[in-house]
Formats: sequence, C-alpha cells, structure tokens
Amino acid sequence: MKKNYQLVATAASGIEALVGNELKDLGYTVQVENGKAFFQGGNADIVKTNLWLRTADRVKIVFGTFNAKTFDDLFEQTKALPWEDILPMDAAFPVSGKSHKSTLYSVPDCQAIVKKAIVNRLSDFYHRRNRLPETGAEYPIEVAILKDEVSITIDTTGSSLFKRGYRTEKGGAPMKENMAAALVKLTNWYPDKPFYDPTCGSGTIVIEAAMIGLNIAPGLNREFTAEKWNIFQDNEWQTYRNEAKLAADYSKELDIEGSDIDGRMIEIAKRNAEKAGVEDFVSFKQMQLKDFTTEKEYGVIVSNPPYGERMDDQES
Repeated sequence: MKKNYQLVATAASGIEALVGNELKDLGYTVQVENGKAFFQGGNADIVKTNLWLRTADRVKIVFGTFNAKTFDDLFEQTKALPWEDILPMDAAFPVSGKSHKSTLYSVPDCQAIVKKAIVNRLSDFYHRRNRLPETGAEYPIEVAILKDEVSITIDTTGSSLFKRGYRTEKGGAPMKENMAAALVKLTNWYPDKPFYDPTCGSGTIVIEAAMIGLNIAPGLNREFTAEKWNIFQDNEWQTYRNEAKLAADYSKELDIEGSDIDGRMIEIAKRNAEKAGVEDFVSFKQMQLKDFTTEKEYGVIVSNPPYGERMDDQES
C-alpha cells in the first residue's frame, strides 16, 4: 500500500514563498507559513522534491503534531505514533530538538523523552528485550515545540539542499547555492535574455542561473539520507535521477557571464562551473566592477557584493 505523508519543505525566513512557488510548479497544493511550505506526498514525492527544489533547505516528513504541557503527554503521544511504519528494527534515530514559549522548555529532556518513547514503541513492535541496535540507516528526528504545540519530523534530506556537490572551492564571502537560486528567481530574468554578475566570486550565482536556464535538477549530484531507507523500492531514487537527467535541455543557448577583480576566484568559478556541468554555457573573466559596460538590452544584473574580509582587504 502506498503511503501519503504530510511533508514540509523548510526554508530561510523570507523565501518560503519561493519554495511554495517551486512546489506549485511541480504540481503540489501548498500551504506556506514562516520558513515552511507544507504539502502532501508519498515516497515518489520525497524523491522528486529533494532532487528538484532549488530554494529550500530540507524536505521532512511531519510524523506527528499534538499539544503537550507535561512530559507524560509528550511521552504517551509520541509513543502512540506508528513509528514502525517507517523505522526498521535497526534504524539509527538521533533526536534533536527546540522549544519556544512552551511549558516544556528543557530541550535535552524533551529529546530524551521522545527518544525513550520511540524506543519503547519499536521494542514492543519488534519484540525486543535488549536495546535496539541502531546500526542501520539513519532517520534524523526533530521535536519542535512552539507554544505547547509539538511537531515531530523526520528529515529525508540530510545535508542541506544548498549542498549541490559542485562547490568544493569557495571565496571569502560565499553565498549558499539555494540563496543564489532565490536571488535569480526573484528577478524577471528569462533564459533567452542576458544575465551578468559583476562580483561573481566563486561563481555560485552564475552557475545557479545556468542550472535554472538549462533545467538541471539541483540535487542530481548528491546523496540524501532517505536513499538508504527501506520504505523505498530498489532503484527508486535512481529511476527519478535518470528522469531528471533527461529533463535537462542542453540545446539552449545562454548568455550568462560573471566577472571578478580577483583572478584566483575566476579560476575557482571556472572549476565549479565544470563540476556543475555548465562550463560550456557560462563565461568568466577578471575585471574590476568600475570597468563594466554593456550594450546588451533587457538583461539582468544579479550580484552578492563583497563584504567582510574581501571588503576589508581593500579598505572599502
């Protein structure tokens, strides 16, 4: 039987609407809240959204929500959840937590109680007298309490979605890949128009624009925590990866450029673009910002101006 879950794509506060729009473009009905976009889906949707969401941080299963003002409430309602539906006997399930404006304010205690409740439930279900081995795949669990409302989630992503796998080298003022994608999406740029970043650093904004222009799935070249879960069919993740690879359109001609005053950063940007598979669709050159001119029309300039150490070096 195929299961349907309440899922949530988490995001930096302020860009959750972009995540919601991405989900709508993928065909989901979405409810957007502060830093979160909720939607319904099954195993296939967990795979698809991890592969395709550009501006989100993580995709999580909302496994349970309830009100709790005592540790007994927290324990009993956590134990009542059907953990055996997802967690096998050997599952490793670290529990993190946070609490805000709630009666249960001790996060370490809340984490320990949730952990104990899950252990009790699984031990009963799997008829274990000894401790659970926790030697298998990892199922990261979070208990979040806000004004006594408890939300227990299971992280399907692992390392944040901004880690695409192409940026092994970065500059002194790096921008996360999902934030760079958000900047591109906030403009009125279309792939048939010019795109320019005059302070490109390690090339993140330029590369994200190219990936959007070519319809390259941002999660193609990385792994996800849920890939090791036994709720997925054999090769299910690879099947959707193959579909995503076929969805990329390398026949497009893009006019995307980046420049930077630092020649070392230009070389890093070129290497990162190659790792992302977009080196033939972007160009980089060493140039000062004050020397930038263009006669191109209807294009977009997007940049993350240098700050911190890079700016201090020039006494700006």
